[in-house]
Formats: sequence, C-alpha cells, structure tokens
Amino acid sequence: MTNGRVAVVGSLNCDLVMKAPRRPAPGETLLGTSFHVFVGGKGCNQAIASARAGAAVSMVGRIGTDAFGDMVLAKLDATSIDRTFVARDVERRTGVADILVDANGDNSIVVAPEANARLSATDVALARGAISNAAVVLLQLEIPLATVKHAVKLARALGKTVVLNPAPAPNDPRALDDVLSDIDLLVPNHIEAAALVGVRVHDIATARDACRALRARGARAVIVTLGEEGAVFSNDEHDGVHVASFGVPVVDTTAAGDAFCGALAASISRGVDLARSVRFACAAGALACTTLGAEPSLPSREAIAALTFGGAP
Repeated sequence: MTNGRVAVVGSLNCDLVMKAPRRPAPGETLLGTSFHVFVGGKGCNQAIASARAGAAVSMVGRIGTDAFGDMVLAKLDATSIDRTFVARDVERRTGVADILVDANGDNSIVVAPEANARLSATDVALARGAISNAAVVLLQLEIPLATVKHAVKLARALGKTVVLNPAPAPNDPRALDDVLSDIDLLVPNHIEAAALVGVRVHDIATARDACRALRARGARAVIVTLGEEGAVFSNDEHDGVHVASFGVPVVDTTAAGDAFCGALAASISRGVDLARSVRFACAAGALACTTLGAEPSLPSREAIAALTFGGAP
C-alpha cells in the first residue's frame, strides 16, 4: 500500500530547552543564554516531521491532563495530525524532556516519560483502524518495549511497512531480536547501532558492518544515520550504500534524527524507492539542524525537496 498515510505509535512530551555556552561540570552552575518550551517527544516529533514532509498522519500515544498535554494536542491539531487515539491519563503527567544545547549546537537530554510509560497494548489495539489505514507504521522506544512489540506484530499482521527507530537504545542489545524479522526498516543512529551490535560505530565502514550484522539477525533492511556524514543503508538489493548529507549552518541538532525518520516514513508511504527516500530524509535531518528547538526545526516537504532534488520526490 502506498497511500501517503503514516501511523506513528510513540511518545509525546514537552521539551524544556535551555542554551548555554557549554555543558556544566558535575556540581557546577552556569548561566544560560535562553529558555524555551516546545512540544516534543520522539513520537510527536516524528509525526510532525512526517506530516510536514507530506504524509497524512495519525498519532497513537498517551499524555496527561495537564497544561503540557493541552500544548501537545494544540500542536497536533495545528499540524493536521489525527489525534483520535491520543489518550489522556488522569494519573500521570505529560512526559517532559530537559534539553541543554551548547554553543556548538550539540545537546544533552534527560527524559521523564510519565504518561508515555503507560501506553499499552490495549491503547494500540484501540487504534487498529488508524494502523490499518496507514501505508507505514513508525515507532520508537520512548514507550514500553512490550507495547512497541505488540504494535510491530499488529502492523505486520495487517501487511504494513514497519519502520522502527530504536531510540533510546535498549539496555539489552538482544531485546529486539524476537521482532527484528517483522521490521521492514530498522533506523538507528551510530550510537544506537553500536549498542545493538556491541561494536563501536563511528564511520561509514563500521556503519556498513553494523547494517550487515543487524540484517543477519533478522532485520529486513537497516539504515544507520551518521549525522553530518549522512547515512548508510542495506537491504536485499543494496549492501552498505552511503548517502551523503548536506552542509548547513548548525544551530541545534536536537531533532535531526526525528526529522530523518519522519521524512523517511512520509517518502516511503508515497511509494518512493529506498535510495531516494534516504536522500530525502538526509536533507530533512540537515535542515532540522538550522533552527533552535525540535518542533520548530522540522522542515516542510517543499524545503526538503528543494534541498534534495530541486522538486518533490
């Protein structure tokens, strides 16, 4: 199915973003230069990224009944994302991420999952209609692993293209092995890939090795993202193909991975081949580095296409 529809099963947060000249040492207090509150969470970011990249998106997740939850719903509405299956939890707050961005645009993040930790297999089952209507189901690991696995199995049973961004990486490198064969595209960054394969991934050659290792364990296709070096992908037709990124002025790298995954899912949902979809996603990730904050940095389809091919793929 290539109907341009994406269902995202994942986290929804509010991001508390502070800029500072550098990261503080243990016990040190620094004066920051700015503070902002943005809607975030990997699931929410990737849903917004996918919608801005041209997909019709449904979101499956859980938030609190607090003001942060109201902010999340308002942003989903403003982005024309179907939030029918975003449940409001009366016992837990909306998830929060505390993000520090240094003068180089690099970031450190601490996430308190809160309501995200209670997204269940029942919530996923209730969203069966949204998953059934999608061409691509996109997931991450900021919700319970058991819920992710249930969603993967359901999506596979319904014949959907399943894309998993294994972020944050599980503590057990073999935690995903029982569902790897149900995943069409596994999309770790180099740090997550290293955690999954147990070997440092730091360049194109080691990214190729990681792709091969993960495919040998069952993943149908693997894309390892390498930041400013782009990405490497492997599937049945291609073994370790490197796709270069795009040179841009870096302001904040927070949402680059989410922009990549959302744009990738949107492109695949339209039936675009993997090589062109990865290039489109690399352009989205690069553009996301040019603006402060996760959600504000997620680029439009037009901007991505202009940087990538000079026209929409």
